[in-house]
Amino acid sequence: MSQFSRTELLYGQEAMEDLSKRRVAVFGVGGVGGYAVEALARSGIGTLDLFDNDTVCLSNLNRQIIATHQTIGMYKVDAAKERILSINPNAAVFTHKLFFMPDTADQIDFSVFDYVIDAIDTVTGKIELVMRASAAGVPIISSMGAGNKKNASAFEVTDIYKTSVCPLAKVMRKELKARGIRHLKVVYSKEIPLKPLPSSEPLQQGRRSTPGSTAFVPSVAGLIIAGEVINDLTARFV
Repeated sequence: MSQFSRTELLYGQEAMEDLSKRRVAVFGVGGVGGYAVEALARSGIGTLDLFDNDTVCLSNLNRQIIATHQTIGMYKVDAAKERILSINPNAAVFTHKLFFMPDTADQIDFSVFDYVIDAIDTVTGKIELVMRASAAGVPIISSMGAGNKKNASAFEVTDIYKTSVCPLAKVMRKELKARGIRHLKVVYSKEIPLKPLPSSEPLQQGRRSTPGSTAFVPSVAGLIIAGEVINDLTARFV
């Protein structure tokens, strides 16, 4: 019996063997990306590249699967790697303590990836990720805004140009259209973002305000993203 035997019942042995040879890059391993990484590891993805320069802090415990009192102070990519290897010791995990932006993008060879997950927060970084993946011919799925929302059932998978309501998606539509990007698969919510209450928490790099979040909204977005990646990678076996 394999640890992936229940998944194999749905996808088949050939698909599972193929997943073990796949390499997926996850940019941002926080509330959304952390759950995506978890599901990919449990689905048998053989190689994972994790990109994030942040460390686990106390306020992450309410929503990030890698965050525990034992991991506070650790780099998120290191905490995620430790968790992945506790799930699948045969996985290859490469950690990159990197804040992804246009000025750091040249450090990455996108051509080695089979899929890219965008779970970062900054618009500039997200646009650069899409451009780099597109130039390398690598499929990418992007998470739109999950902060300041409470309805986990409102998420949809669609093309960026079919989105509405989401403020982040609106900006992305405009910027990607200007750059000639015609398609981008996204996970987004039509829920109108709430206005968070005042916070004493220091602003993170690239943020204008501190968003509110829950244990159940970003996690759902992350699991949906992982599901799309797995289903896309195994589509030829169906």
